[in-house]
Amino acid sequence: MRAYSDKFVANVCQESYYQFFLTFWPLIAAEKLIRNWHIKKLCDELQDIAERVFLDKPKEYDCIINCPPGTSKSSIVSILWQAWIWTRMPSARFISGSYSERLALDHSRKSRDVVISDKYRALFPFIKLREDQNTKGYFTNSAGGMRFATGVGGSVTGMHAHFITIDDPLDPIGALSDPVINEANIWITETLSDRKVDKQLTPTVLIMQRLHQDDPSGNWLDRGGRIKHICLPAEDSWEVKPEEWRSFYVNGLLDAQRPGMNKASLEEAAKRGEAYYAGQYGQSPIPRGGALFKVDRIQISAVPPDKWKRGPVRFWDKAATQGGRGSFTSGTKMAIDFDDKLWILDVVRFRLDSGAREKMILEIAEKDGRNVRIGIEQEPGSGGKESAERAARNYTLAGFRATIDPVRGSKEARASSSKTTGTGDIPARADSFSVHVNTGNLILLKGAWNRDFIEEMRFFPVSKYNDQVDSSSGAFAMLVRPKLMIGALR
Repeated sequence: MRAYSDKFVANVCQESYYQFFLTFWPLIAAEKLIRNWHIKKLCDELQDIAERVFLDKPKEYDCIINCPPGTSKSSIVSILWQAWIWTRMPSARFISGSYSERLALDHSRKSRDVVISDKYRALFPFIKLREDQNTKGYFTNSAGGMRFATGVGGSVTGMHAHFITIDDPLDPIGALSDPVINEANIWITETLSDRKVDKQLTPTVLIMQRLHQDDPSGNWLDRGGRIKHICLPAEDSWEVKPEEWRSFYVNGLLDAQRPGMNKASLEEAAKRGEAYYAGQYGQSPIPRGGALFKVDRIQISAVPPDKWKRGPVRFWDKAATQGGRGSFTSGTKMAIDFDDKLWILDVVRFRLDSGAREKMILEIAEKDGRNVRIGIEQEPGSGGKESAERAARNYTLAGFRATIDPVRGSKEARASSSKTTGTGDIPARADSFSVHVNTGNLILLKGAWNRDFIEEMRFFPVSKYNDQVDSSSGAFAMLVRPKLMIGALR
């Protein structure tokens, strides 16, 4: 009788990942499972993805899943899914990554604990782990299946997977660090993309909360391609994908029965900051009320005034980068009209090495004319001071009215901190500049640069780049306060 019962349960679990999930949940959690519609939806989605691999059919898409913490996302994607796949495809090979190796190993260990459990072995006796390759970070079975766990940036040399899962590739605390974000994006798009049994067959599933415009979710979506985006915010006042899943929300909530997801808990979470709540619970890198700049209040005009009350000035935020991945050098030309309206007349940005950069700055200065005062950002330290003074006095801008602007704090800290995020103070000059933007006092001269400029402002301070905001804030500061003049010609 018991054998018959085990065979029946095994068949049900093999046919439905959701039923497998329900059956094996007690092995990975001490708490009773709080069922909610999103669990079945995600299980069914993952089963659809896996079924094509079982049939050796090309994948239809890779999958991005954005959902709040505390929704059993890791249990669904990173722990039980792999154990279920082996019941249908014992030879399946997995690469599983997280922001830290420790977290990836923890997911892998829990998955292995399921596979070696008495219940799993009773239902699926044909799955046997090899004793010579059986660690929590790398284990294999007798049919050739394997699971390899690693942290972001870790080596995956020699590994090729039928399935790749990436669970929280960014630590929420470190999400605003550009180097950390860049490392995660490069590792996912360049390293992992080559670690597939077949690029047409192997699906990648990324699950995380939204933390930044250019976090791995945003970066991947920007790159395009065949991607299914599932977005499940805690409240339906945010964007829900697929849109038809919005109908499953109860009283506007994703899962009102789950601790941490009811109305009172969400209100408490919102007190930690608008940007924190937007990313972790709204699955949006932009707070509900917008980021620092209210870009819908920016005006665009094709006809500038003939005369200016102050300016024009051109301020340069410099980056010594050559190639396609680093920061831009950006120069903003700005003036104030006699109605005290702030005008941005031009924004140029480029990636060049230091020599080509200085030549480009000179060419633009000559085009602007000698009546346009020039500001140069001075990075902290003696090297930054010497570089700024050399450009202003000796080399690039000799003969032009050039000033230097000593900034405080690192570029990353100035660009990524904000009063709206609860993570620090916005740079004083960006904060002052935002007042004019948010009161409808900024006018852009119509040009091809408008779109990229507005998009950067829309996401600031969690935008992919901050150079245009930095150069605009610097130009604004030049117009409203005096600067030290270096080698100016009167």
